[in-house]
Amino acid sequence: MRPRRGLDPGSVWAQRLRQLEQRLRTKEERIVVLETENAALHLRLAEYQGLAGRSTNEVLQLYAAHGQQQKLQRSSVVTQLHRAVKRLKQDLKSLHSFALELSKDFQHQSKTCLYQVLAAIQGVQLQNEAMQMFQIKAFDLEQSLQEVTERYEKEKQKRRALHNSLVELRGNIRVHCRIRPLLPFDDASRHLISQDRQRTFSEKVAYAADDETVLVKCSRPGHASINKIFQFERVYNDSESQDAVFADVAPLLTSLLDGYNVCIMAYGQTGSGKTYTMLGPQLEGNCAFSIEDESELGIIPRATQELFRLISEKPPGSYWVEVSVVEVYNNEIFDLLAKDSYGRVFGVRRDVITTREGKSDVPLLTQETVENASEFLHLVNKGLQLRVRHPTLVHAHSSRSHLVVTLTITTVVFGDNFGISWEDEQTSQRLNKEISCTFPQKMRDNKSTSSSGTSSPVQLEATEKMKQVKTRLQLVDLAGSECVGMSGVTGAALRETSFINRSLSALADVLGAIAEQRSHVPYRNSKLTHLLQDSVGGDAKLLVMLCISPGQKYLTESMQSLGFGTRARQVQRGQVKKKTFSVPSKAK
Repeated sequence: MRPRRGLDPGSVWAQRLRQLEQRLRTKEERIVVLETENAALHLRLAEYQGLAGRSTNEVLQLYAAHGQQQKLQRSSVVTQLHRAVKRLKQDLKSLHSFALELSKDFQHQSKTCLYQVLAAIQGVQLQNEAMQMFQIKAFDLEQSLQEVTERYEKEKQKRRALHNSLVELRGNIRVHCRIRPLLPFDDASRHLISQDRQRTFSEKVAYAADDETVLVKCSRPGHASINKIFQFERVYNDSESQDAVFADVAPLLTSLLDGYNVCIMAYGQTGSGKTYTMLGPQLEGNCAFSIEDESELGIIPRATQELFRLISEKPPGSYWVEVSVVEVYNNEIFDLLAKDSYGRVFGVRRDVITTREGKSDVPLLTQETVENASEFLHLVNKGLQLRVRHPTLVHAHSSRSHLVVTLTITTVVFGDNFGISWEDEQTSQRLNKEISCTFPQKMRDNKSTSSSGTSSPVQLEATEKMKQVKTRLQLVDLAGSECVGMSGVTGAALRETSFINRSLSALADVLGAIAEQRSHVPYRNSKLTHLLQDSVGGDAKLLVMLCISPGQKYLTESMQSLGFGTRARQVQRGQVKKKTFSVPSKAK
């Protein structure tokens, strides 16, 4: 390195020398430090080497101890194995001997079982042969039973048809009995009964022995049980549906169109199922009945549907139907279809009279013309909303009045024959178009529809040929008889009960008088019997539907109802007469 110009070379080199010396001293100090660390490391290495020597000795000692332990373990395991082998050899010998014994026993048992199996097979074969013979005999017996059953059913139907014919000839009252099932409200008043009688009261004592017999088990404390039997034209058990009940009622509707009056009434104690049988299930909050479930509909809506179905098969214009709805409440008759000046329905008191012909009649009674079952059901439901009812201990919705629904069927025919032939149907249709002042139209509209004051010869001739007959279908839901002590009624309800029981007693008196053929029949002792005079007195085919409760709690009331039905069956009113034609007056 060349010194810079202008500087002293000696000072430069002196400075350079000092720098090098400084670096040398630093290196030497670093060497001293490293030598010190190296010495310390040599010391630590010597310590570790000493520790390693000691560890090696310990490891060797452990290896030696482990080897000795393994030798000891191997010797003990071998000893144990030797003992186990000896035990196994002994067990094997005993098992071998036991297996030989089992083999001998198995062979003996297998031979025995084989003999037994062969014997069982032979027995089964014999049993199969016997079973086949029994099956053949059973099949023959089933066929014989089926034939006998078919013959029995045919004979039963013939007997029933003959019995019905006998009932027709004698004018007897048909009596059917329906036993309702046990219901929750049967136990509603249990708190009023002593504990020892609660179970007895809930027992079922009335049964349907068959479709014509009611069996009642009558028992009193300290006395033997007595079975009483009641015979009726038809008995329905507690599981039979509304369809089954109506199936036996439907034939009467054919008689209605054949010219006979028909009356169907339900009789029984409060809560025995009369209103359900006649109408169906009632809506909550009023007396109207529900038409949503057709399978639950009662006799009244079903009869109307069937009636209009039968009318639909007849020539158009030959029939029309009018309906009235009345209730007998506290021995007063109320028209439930009467309307005020605003067209609102409200109950109006009416009276019942006896005409010169000896028939009962209700003057000013509202008669509404209906053309189908829907219109009828609508009118009846409106009337039912006015029907009086009051809760009792026996029934929460007890009807306090007798309901009488009357359908008046007017039949219009030509000539002397009841009913119109196919050719007459065409004539009827043509005349209905040509004649505007015919009698049916007057009855339907309650006013003349003729366009002039005089009638043509064709109209006069047609009117003279037309004849009409009226038949009535009365559907009666009687109020329930009840024991005051059982129902717990007081005040106005007690008065209602008194009138109900008196009117039902009057009905029984009327039937008794007819049965004994008395000269005087007390129809006028009650508005109910006066209203039903024609139907009860023999002018109608009468069917009484007894409704009874099956429980021991209502045994007295059920026996009273069954007794009423038995007496009603014995009434002979003479053969019911067919309605004759009345010829309308000539048009002027």
